[in-house]
Amino acid sequence: MGPLPTRKTSRRKTATRRAHDAHELKHLVRCDTCGEYKVAHRACPKCGTYNGRTVIDTKED
Repeated sequence: MGPLPTRKTSRRKTATRRAHDAHELKHLVRCDTCGEYKVAHRACPKCGTYNGRTVIDTKED
């Protein structure tokens, strides 16, 4: 025979292997300018600032 599996992989074996595949929440931090939560090392979607300067033009309500 060739390099094929001899037996079907059990559900428990498959689930054990996939135990670490769950998605995790991204690291959230507070924006220094507006105080909203944002993803770390990204521009704030609410006020458009990153590292103390405006990098994205956002609509003012």
